[in-house]
Amino acid sequence: MSKNIVVLGMQWGDEGKGKIVDFLTIQANYVVRYQGGHNAGHTLVIGKKKIILHLIPSGILHQNVICMLGNGVVISSNSLINEIKMLDSLGISVVGRLFISKNCPLILPYHIKMDVLREKLSGKLCIGTTQKGIGPAYEDKVARYGIRICDLYNESVLQEKIKRVLDYYNFQFVHYYKSKPVEYNIVWENILCAQRIIKDKIKDIPTILKNADRDQKRIIFEGAQGALLDLDHGTFPYVTSSNSTLGGVFTGSGVHINQINIIIGIFKAYCTRVGYGPFPTELKNEVDDYLCNKGKEFGSTTGRRRRTGWLDLVLLLRMVMINSISSLCLTKLDVLDELSEIKVCIAYENIYTAEIINNPFDYLDWSILKPVYKVFPGWKISTKGITEFSKLPFFAQNYINYIENYIGNGVYIDIISTGPERSETIIVRNLFNTNSM
Repeated sequence: MSKNIVVLGMQWGDEGKGKIVDFLTIQANYVVRYQGGHNAGHTLVIGKKKIILHLIPSGILHQNVICMLGNGVVISSNSLINEIKMLDSLGISVVGRLFISKNCPLILPYHIKMDVLREKLSGKLCIGTTQKGIGPAYEDKVARYGIRICDLYNESVLQEKIKRVLDYYNFQFVHYYKSKPVEYNIVWENILCAQRIIKDKIKDIPTILKNADRDQKRIIFEGAQGALLDLDHGTFPYVTSSNSTLGGVFTGSGVHINQINIIIGIFKAYCTRVGYGPFPTELKNEVDDYLCNKGKEFGSTTGRRRRTGWLDLVLLLRMVMINSISSLCLTKLDVLDELSEIKVCIAYENIYTAEIINNPFDYLDWSILKPVYKVFPGWKISTKGITEFSKLPFFAQNYINYIENYIGNGVYIDIISTGPERSETIIVRNLFNTNSM
């Protein structure tokens, strides 16, 4: 039986999924991206090269791997072109190795304009989006008048559809936002650009995946963002516009639930968040500065400084449950090396009643909850590049064991990342070879 793996972020994104997908792809045949857009960014370090991918799956760096963008991904043709050119400059060709679903929605200029204007008008109430048009593109999909890749090949119908949608947006731009309209020719040029870059990459993704599984090929499903940004199960309304939890795999790729063997959750040894929204363990002191600088916590898509905080086990446990996680991967352990004291959140307390809360999602007002911490001594020894669990400092092992025991339910930390490079990884259990599921 083939071992197909879903890689999910367990926090607010930026957990290091790109590195782990790249690492696991050594033993895989296909890598599938199933949701999100170019608002996500996966950073990979190969030798001395730092590669940032926004749309194309991380597996593209392996020459014998086929990469796919499922129907749940919204596509910016400009971003896709830039990414392909960047890879070409590094000697990495996507020809015959990048397939795209015909049902992918397109991000067009009016989506981007709407995203920017909406955030500007919202002022202090804004969500903190990347302003790349992701949300409006998904809104059009739900409203059933979005432009999809399959629309590109019926020109007369497409032209009428664009005019109708553009009239809808321009009415809002002019009369509500008091801004200039988007010109038709700008949208049409973007469409022609999409046709040129996408035409030879369109494939029937569900059929390919079904046949691949039948032929015992190994498939990795790569998520964007993190589970706490899921539209339904995240910290709403400060969430992304798609399902970054497990359900997004099936709706966003067309794969069958029985084709999934392992669901691995990726989480940092601490927490970060970009943009606005609840962040109970957020730090605003010298430890915040340390984590930000040591962990290089700046967004790979926007360059924005990430907010940092202690690891939140309450939220982690919730996401493990929601996503039926079968295995965990801990990243950026080495970032904690120089701290003399390390905290983890193990519960919440109502600041008015002192009631202990284990499910903060039952509360609409996160401001009345404060984290309850367990404090660990720091190990003050470098863990960077260590590849065996037994060689980690005792206090680092103790920290990891506590997390594992807290999560429980037979879910273990099978991978530990001790640095950004492929080689800086501890494999506690080989996910492809294990029989335990």
